[in-house]
Amino acid sequence: MRKLFLLITLFASTSLIAQSKQPDWKQVEAEALKHFQAIVRMDTTDPPGGEKPVVDYLKQVLDAEGIPTQVFVMKEAHRPNLVARIKGNGSKRPLLLMGHTDTVNVDPKKWSHPPFSADRAEGFIYGRGTVDDKDNVIGTLMTMLMLKRMNVALDRDVIALFEAGEEGSSSLGIQFMANEHWDQIDAEFCYAEGGSVTRIGGEVRYASIQTVEKIPRAISVKSTGVAGHGSVPLETNALAHLGEAVGKIAAWTPPMRLNETTAAYFKRLASVSSPEEAKRYLALLSPDPKVSGPADAYMRKNEPRHWSMLRTSLSPTMITGGYRTNVIPSEGTATIDTRLAPDEDPAKFLELVKQAVDDPQVDVSYGARDTRPSTPVAKLDSDAFKVLEANVTRHYKAITLPTMSTGATDMAFLRRKGMQCYGIGPATDSEDGPKGFGAHSDQERILESELYRFVRFNWDAVVDLAKAK
Repeated sequence: MRKLFLLITLFASTSLIAQSKQPDWKQVEAEALKHFQAIVRMDTTDPPGGEKPVVDYLKQVLDAEGIPTQVFVMKEAHRPNLVARIKGNGSKRPLLLMGHTDTVNVDPKKWSHPPFSADRAEGFIYGRGTVDDKDNVIGTLMTMLMLKRMNVALDRDVIALFEAGEEGSSSLGIQFMANEHWDQIDAEFCYAEGGSVTRIGGEVRYASIQTVEKIPRAISVKSTGVAGHGSVPLETNALAHLGEAVGKIAAWTPPMRLNETTAAYFKRLASVSSPEEAKRYLALLSPDPKVSGPADAYMRKNEPRHWSMLRTSLSPTMITGGYRTNVIPSEGTATIDTRLAPDEDPAKFLELVKQAVDDPQVDVSYGARDTRPSTPVAKLDSDAFKVLEANVTRHYKAITLPTMSTGATDMAFLRRKGMQCYGIGPATDSEDGPKGFGAHSDQERILESELYRFVRFNWDAVVDLAKAK
């Protein structure tokens, strides 16, 4: 019995030492850079899609460390999903870490640094996917490697999902995994893309943790009229009616809708803003339209992302019609990128759009697009959120803003099944977007130092949430 007690004590002491030990961060950063450059140099643009080279690379790295992996393919062998798992003691439900391995397309002619070069210049790493989403892929990969190498005792399994198709083919990726292989990724919490840390003038101002997102839909606007010769103007001109309809939609202000996340976001943002800005952000929370109205109007003109966070948004993105100069066409169509607020009723909202157009020559309906399901807001008092908030303070010395993403992520398919999901991301400069250096831009880039800080943030957040207590 005494020998058994000594063995148990020795094992517990060894585990505690392993958990208190910190990684060799210089070595970790060098390895993170190596892996990051390797996968950024792989063309995984979607369409056409082709995530296999990245998945093969990640699998090889994970297999070499003895981390169990499984590959899941829906129907196209060149578009696989990869799952890795490090086992815990099972006393708590798992934590899922997720990153997508595909990227949006590129126009190579517009890049000064080739899009798949992973060039390092002036402190940045350039390339498609550097901030969407190969940064999260590397944050997850390095966390898994360090958990294994340091033999961290865990209360939870830590699962990594490197998914295909997020940028436009989610049926091959997250939908396939959630519908056909849920048992492989089922978890209490998930960390994935969707959040960010905002730097202004080189200084971190705040971190955004995504807890809910808007629902992407497409509204199709079709105008019909009498065809004729262009030399004879017609009041029924389909393109003229289409133009007026699109103008009305773009000018219309849908009703404001606040939720727990957006209310907390503006309240917290006000606490780190100038007095003038704070007054506007707090005014948005007022139930009195006379107070919130002027602030809302200011957001529309000066802070369009914040204006979009307050409601369902409508952005005309495509217009087609006509086939030669001297012919009045009989029809024209426009597509409106629609992002529904989480609690918006789609049918009722479509009726409001029809009322705004108010033209019998124009048909307004929902069109086809790759969409996401409506989901509840992730909890702001969960252990997973509290851990992220604590590590934002530790690594960025900044306030945490729970955020509703105006764009879409694959976390929606997980939240629909009850998983509490939180979007995270590295620090980027607010000035980068307008200069054309942001996600989906023609000069996508990440600060090398912020990639390394994000890797550390990932590590500490995961260890804090999953380690054995």
